This record gives sequence, C-alpha cells and structure tokens, in this order.
Amino acid sequence: MHQDLFSNTSNHQAPGHPAPGHPAPGLIDPDLLDDVMNRRDTWRGRSDLAGPGCTTAGAANSDRHSHSHGHSHPHQPTGFGALDRHLCEGGWPLGTCIEVLTDACGMGAMGLFLPAMETLSEQQRWQTFIAPPYMPYAPLLAARGIDTQQVLLVHPRDREEQLWSTEQALRSGTCSAVFSWLGGEYRYAELRRLQLAAARGNTLTVLFRPREAAHQHSPAALRLQMSAYREVHILKQRSGIQDQNVFLPPEDDVPHQPQLWELPADVPQHDNRAVS
Repeated sequence: MHQDLFSNTSNHQAPGHPAPGHPAPGLIDPDLLDDVMNRRDTWRGRSDLAGPGCTTAGAANSDRHSHSHGHSHPHQPTGFGALDRHLCEGGWPLGTCIEVLTDACGMGAMGLFLPAMETLSEQQRWQTFIAPPYMPYAPLLAARGIDTQQVLLVHPRDREEQLWSTEQALRSGTCSAVFSWLGGEYRYAELRRLQLAAARGNTLTVLFRPREAAHQHSPAALRLQMSAYREVHILKQRSGIQDQNVFLPPEDDVPHQPQLWELPADVPQHDNRAVS
C-alpha cells in the first residue's frame, strides 16, 4: 500500500496530540534548536541595550551554553584589554573568519595579532601567511616571541590557487593561525567556503580585504577596520555590538618591543601621533 511521505503513519494517534518522543505540531525540537544555536555561523539578534561586547541576546545565549553544556565558543585573547572588552567572545573568535578591511597592504594591521601569534607559538603548529604583499620581517617576529620556524609562507600563482590554498590550510588542522591577503572582489559563495573550512577547527583565521569590501555581504563573524592610528573600528561582530571604535592605549604594548600599526590613508599625515 502506498504511504504518503507526509501523512501520519499511526492510525491510532489521537488528533492534535504528538506521537511519543516528538514535539507538538508547531514547536521546534529543543535539541535541534540547541544544535543550530551552537553553530558558529548562526547569527543572533543584537541589542544596543547591552554593555560593551555582547548584546543582550548574545550574552544570554553565551551564558546558557556555558552553563548547560559546560563549554563556550573557543577564543584567543587579543592581548589588548580594551579590545577584548568590546569583543563578544572576549578575544579573537576561533573557528570562524575575521576580516580586516584595509586601504593599504594590511601588514601594519598585523600589530593587532602579534600578541596572539606569540601565544599560539606554544601550540607548535604552523602560522601560515598566504599571498603576503611583503616578506614578513623575521627579526621583528622573533623579538615578539614568535617562533619563526613555525611561519609558513605560501605564494599562490593566481586567485583560484589562493582560495584553494587558504581553504586547505584551514581544513588541514595543522595551522594555529592562517593569514590570507585577498585582493579584488570575491563572491559570497567563495567566502562561505572559507568560513565553512574555518569552522572545522580552532584556527585563528584572518582575511585581509580592501576597504571597499565593507559594502559587500560577508559570512565572516568579525569585520574590522583600522579607522585611525591605534583605533579599531568594529564594523560587524556576531552576537555583539557593532559600529563602534576602540582605542588601543600604549599601555597595552609590550615594553621595549617593536610594534606594527597602520595609519589609514585618509588620516592627515601631520597627525601629531607618530607612527612607530
């Protein structure tokens, strides 16, 4: 006898009552909902009534997950207290993409990630630079406590090879950090592939893109701009308050160590804050 795929398979079930073990009609299975909420690519609502960092909804979700499941999304402290306080995760989110939108080559913005790179060196995994515009300065990295023997440089020949290299580095599980300089325009589907690859692990994933990309949709969980010297603009952050500027005070710098900071092109060059 042919059975309709969407019909009730039990002839003895009373109308209006769910079958044992199944949610009532119109209700969502709580286990299924919890799985969806735990995904790194699930976007939660935001509220400007929350304090710095998380929105009301994001904080509630984070609190519920950390208490009911004994875990929270992995993150890496940035090394800058002011920035950590404004990021919902309390640091760089891992297992997702972070976009840094820059009007220059992006190398100056690497100053944001030097403290995290030093900590990640302890994992004895690769820190991969894909298509960097310049050769990373090994003495500076070494002075900041970063093991240069773990720095892997990849020089793709074309756009497709760069996407492939970035995706494979994220999927490999052998990288603690992946920095990829994406030039030009990319389709949402291409960026989505990188996001899904990042979600497979706990790698710090940073994509450098031109500032014009701010007007394009992106699946990245966090999007940043260097809005001024020592000032980071949070353009977007999942479950957190966005469209805010964060000043990074000199007190957060490592004393007597080289720093990397970027001065955006639209900032007057006679600005009295010298670039170090």
